[in-house]
Amino acid sequence: MSAISKEACPTETALDLIGGKWKGMILFYLCSDTQRFSELMRLIPDITQRMLTKQLRDLEASGIVYREVYPQVPPKVEYSLTGLGKTLEPVIRELEKWGKGYLQAL
Repeated sequence: MSAISKEACPTETALDLIGGKWKGMILFYLCSDTQRFSELMRLIPDITQRMLTKQLRDLEASGIVYREVYPQVPPKVEYSLTGLGKTLEPVIRELEKWGKGYLQAL
């Protein structure tokens, strides 16, 4: 993720943080519930393990996603939205609604 300045366009900032092919889908599934890495892999079958890891790290670095590692064997890692990330839920739901309308209009 690039450094964001306070003078940046707010819309561009939001799209930079959550835009791209995979982040929207990841956030969509995290809006519903906490997810394990393997569950996200199952829910998003076209994403590679490497790309999912990168996108989750980006979202975590942005303060949108929280990663919890449980000290057990085998390791258990869960991802959830932070307080800041939860503020994105209405945005994600509206994007879902808009996308459905768009697809119907095609």
